[in-house]
Amino acid sequence: MSKERIIFCDFDGTITVNDNIVAIMKHFNPAGWEAIVERILDKSISIRQGVGEMFALLPTSRKDEIVAYAIGNAVIRDGFGEFVNYCKEQNIKLLITSGGIDFFIYPLLKPFPIPHENIYSNASSFEGSVIEILWPNKCDEHCQTDCGMCKTSIIRSYDANRYERIIIGDSITDFEGAKLVDTIFARSHLVDMCEQLGYAYYPFDNFFDIMKQLEAEPVA
Repeated sequence: MSKERIIFCDFDGTITVNDNIVAIMKHFNPAGWEAIVERILDKSISIRQGVGEMFALLPTSRKDEIVAYAIGNAVIRDGFGEFVNYCKEQNIKLLITSGGIDFFIYPLLKPFPIPHENIYSNASSFEGSVIEILWPNKCDEHCQTDCGMCKTSIIRSYDANRYERIIIGDSITDFEGAKLVDTIFARSHLVDMCEQLGYAYYPFDNFFDIMKQLEAEPVA
């Protein structure tokens, strides 16, 4: 019997053209955010710690402004709507696995028929004086990367003997997951990482590219 296809698709920089967290920080420009990014990149702090520290620089009094900017600034990558429909027609399970934040992910995905339970992201609280990021999908015992939203634990929950596991992504948060799957669709930083370690991948500019390749590849 052939395996069922399941896709783990990143959001920021993948479904959207831009990275929404970086866009928010650049626009509101709270003092110290760039230094936090440098510490994430040089791995002196984890992604989870860094993202939490960056959003803690933003006051909740600006909530409406921040949410409106995040939603209004984002651009959905070409072909995503058609891709969601394609997955539905082909009985491919599509999961959104994102290190982004709920307050912009859910509104931006609302126009598409993706079940709420198929969207995994970080959460947020505006109850205090600054934005607090919450982590409902932390690393399991097999992962120590502390990226906040553990894509590998979600991938591992789908048996490799039953599922043909496919990842679509663009960055460092997708790399650990890319090590576990059968097929990688990559752009941007994820391409560089795959090249460095000799991982096979398919490059893409839009979701039409991905659909074309999925059509060409027989189900495992």
